[in-house]
Amino acid sequence: MAGYEFAETSGAVLADANGETLYQLGIMHASGRSAAADLVSAHKWFNLAAMKGHAEAARMRREIAAEMTDAEIGQAQRAARDWLKSHAEEAAPVAAPQFRAAA
Repeated sequence: MAGYEFAETSGAVLADANGETLYQLGIMHASGRSAAADLVSAHKWFNLAAMKGHAEAARMRREIAAEMTDAEIGQAQRAARDWLKSHAEEAAPVAAPQFRAAA
């Protein structure tokens, strides 16, 4: 079974991550496998994975939201938005240079 180590993964790699990778980050934070369980972080990663179409992530997000306060859910949602904003430039394709035809 493959392990998921993202401590040294660049933001650009995660910005291009598929829903399964983001889902596994949510599982890692929800279960407390590598550190104490962090439901706010888990909700953030599940939210991002769900945005990429991962149905199980959407289910897990609902499940852990039932254990969180409204303030914690709000914090997780802000963290997901902030993550998207901070990685938007890294995930955006680089535009090809435009050349003018010689007259």
